[in-house]
Amino acid sequence: MASWPPSLPALFSFTRIESYTVSFRIKKGVWRKIRFNDMDILSLIHFCEIVDDFCRLALYKRIADICLFMLGVFPEYIVRHYRYPLSGELRPAAGPGPRISPQDYEKEGRKYYKMAAEHAASRELEMDNVFLTLQENFQKVKKPLNYIADHYLQYRRQMIFG
Repeated sequence: MASWPPSLPALFSFTRIESYTVSFRIKKGVWRKIRFNDMDILSLIHFCEIVDDFCRLALYKRIADICLFMLGVFPEYIVRHYRYPLSGELRPAAGPGPRISPQDYEKEGRKYYKMAAEHAASRELEMDNVFLTLQENFQKVKKPLNYIADHYLQYRRQMIFG
């Protein structure tokens, strides 16, 4: 049985954002490039579609961890980019992807922890129960991150996002 709290995302993995460009062959003579960064869930979801199943567990975990981290440490950032602060009206979508609500972050986080739990490598590594616990207790697991952010990162968050 997994101990509580289950493996929270390693916070140090969010201190530096890495961007990548990957080229892959669609057919003979035709190549395609995909750009993604390890903090953008939409680009990581898209990248999941083209990689081998062997690589997906790490991506599933990263997507779910990002959702948990953003809701736990920077929930106001998500809300501010989804709705205007004063009027509460939805902001227009910025960029090519859809606008992501706080509820969508939670839904995607739960979904990708479940997908991680169901991945064959997760069972081999005996991590499936940890991922299922994170999926089932997403709200509870978010609370320690909220506490850390509110009590220790309060002023830093304002410096990062203004």
